[in-house]
Amino acid sequence: MHEDILAGAYDLHVHTGPDVLPRKLDDVEMADRLMRIGMKGHGIKNHYFCTAERARLINAFRPGYRAVGGLCLNNTVGGLNPVAVEMAARDGAKIIWMPTFDSANEQEHIRHSPPDKLPHWAQLRMEYERRGKPLPVIGILEDGRLKKAASEVLEVIASHRLILATGHLGKEEVLVLVKEAVRHGVRKIVVTHPNFPSLRLSKEEQKELAELGAFMEHCYTTPNTGKDTWESVCEQIRYVGPERCILSTDLGQPAGPYPDEGLADFAGKLLEGGFRKEEIRRMTAENTSHLVES
Repeated sequence: MHEDILAGAYDLHVHTGPDVLPRKLDDVEMADRLMRIGMKGHGIKNHYFCTAERARLINAFRPGYRAVGGLCLNNTVGGLNPVAVEMAARDGAKIIWMPTFDSANEQEHIRHSPPDKLPHWAQLRMEYERRGKPLPVIGILEDGRLKKAASEVLEVIASHRLILATGHLGKEEVLVLVKEAVRHGVRKIVVTHPNFPSLRLSKEEQKELAELGAFMEHCYTTPNTGKDTWESVCEQIRYVGPERCILSTDLGQPAGPYPDEGLADFAGKLLEGGFRKEEIRRMTAENTSHLVES
């Protein structure tokens, strides 16, 4: 299972319960599973609510473990809302995701996707549309430049030394955001699943962002569900370099494997792809620890 490679690692992209959507496991079970194999902690990603308080509770009841809370800037928190980011930071949040399923980019992608492939969250949005109350879509640019609210969000992230994650933004948005984040003094930047279907950054574009200081976050679910190939993932990581990549799972869906199983399988796939154990540990343990603990 390659669990030895995961000692001291974090999985910073996990969809645990309780949640609005069905989940495979809750935070307590997740912490217990990861502690058994010597992992340090997990990042709790919820598309709707801040997870800082959940992380604090888990850490109080599991001494030595480090659950990491965060906030997604979707409609439920007011979108590009610097006050929500400030309060999340004061509550202990470490990761701020730009809009995910409410992003204009993701919604444009969904409109061109087969109806039978719609995720659960898309069905929730459609409920509002059927009621005649469609939810807003959120973009971060206006005339190619960062909106004022997005800049204010970056200021808060920089002042609290938080991790900025790009969420489900589009290609142009990500390129502008990372450059502006660096200019605002943000020092920890993660490009969320750069090979996701609604983004599809080329390996050259990923390298450009990495050279600006961003980490590419490769998620297990993307190749495991056929949205990319394992060969392509290996090629992208090799081109950018393990020193600027992290591995996460994006798991928690009821039908998927447990996150610890997914991360172990991810490590196995990379070993088969020619990566050394030291390179995989760099992406699972060293780079993630730098993001969370520095």
